[in-house]
Amino acid sequence: MKKIRMAIVGTGKASHMHARVLKKLDEAELVAVSSRNIEKAKQFASVYGINYSTDVGEMIKTNYVDAVIVCTPHPNHSSPALDAMQAGAHVLVEKPLASNLEDCDKMISASKAYNKKLGVISQRRFFPASIRCKKAIEDGKLGIPMIGTVTMLGWRDEAYYKSDPWRGSWQHEGGGVLVNQAPHQLDLLMWYMGSEPESLFGTWKNINHPYVEIEDTAIAILNFKNGAVANILVSNSQKPGLYGNVHIHGSTGASVGVQTESGAMFIAGVSSMKAPPSNDMWGIPGEEDFLDKFSKEDREIFSATDPIDYSIGAQQLNFIESITHDREPMVNAIEGRKVVEVFTAIYQSQRSGELVKWPLFNRQ
Repeated sequence: MKKIRMAIVGTGKASHMHARVLKKLDEAELVAVSSRNIEKAKQFASVYGINYSTDVGEMIKTNYVDAVIVCTPHPNHSSPALDAMQAGAHVLVEKPLASNLEDCDKMISASKAYNKKLGVISQRRFFPASIRCKKAIEDGKLGIPMIGTVTMLGWRDEAYYKSDPWRGSWQHEGGGVLVNQAPHQLDLLMWYMGSEPESLFGTWKNINHPYVEIEDTAIAILNFKNGAVANILVSNSQKPGLYGNVHIHGSTGASVGVQTESGAMFIAGVSSMKAPPSNDMWGIPGEEDFLDKFSKEDREIFSATDPIDYSIGAQQLNFIESITHDREPMVNAIEGRKVVEVFTAIYQSQRSGELVKWPLFNRQ
């Protein structure tokens, strides 16, 4: 079987996470890295025994790269992704797809023009607990999803924001908790609800991080076209960090939920997950006692492997198979754009003090 030749753009903490997991995949071969800083590129390459470059297009052509993973800061996702697709590579982008909708649409247009796969990292979809919720919804056990809640209460300290020069500013990070930490939970919400958004009213605050420009807390009410509604509460202001969960309540009165993190929050390249992702709500008639069984299964996975490596590897493999089998990846660019729509709407609502209505931009 031909291995997919992979490369990484960027040399930060997420890049190391992806490189480490790619090295374990039989279906992939990590061959190169690109960074505008040649010394960082050289150092990263030496760790993994790969080639390096300061130019994305040149890296792809000289190393016969099939696909790249873009791990640059959020406002800088678009440029290397466009260069990679133009040079002939498929692209998987770290979350979020971009920090604004204009960049999303440029990338989506390029993927169509060059006939390249374009996906976005949202590895929490691949947790068994997350998949159980989706299957229950698809099997009709909840009827129509009518109420969704996202609650993510975490903590980031001053050392975190100083750990990289791009953190903490609108220009270089693109936003705060909405852009950096919350996309995983927002993606699960949109995946589960399954309806197009209609309108949103939201606001954000910086409660206890005066040394950064960006928001550490945001709240919103999201209305869907089918009459469903969702509540969003995300924050980096709780020490040491409590939990992140997504709950879905259906038209039958049945409910399911996934707690994707608990205790101190996971930080790529800094900390590991403290407890296995799990189902923290399972209110389906006749299945009320399933939680114990699910919990046992999740603990077994957690004890056997790192859940982030497990889920990142699963998404990398899904993207590789989308290339080899010519199909859409599970989390494609259109799915990724939905998350950017939500946090863009919250920012717009904060500025105007008014309800924001869809479509924010027309899709390509």
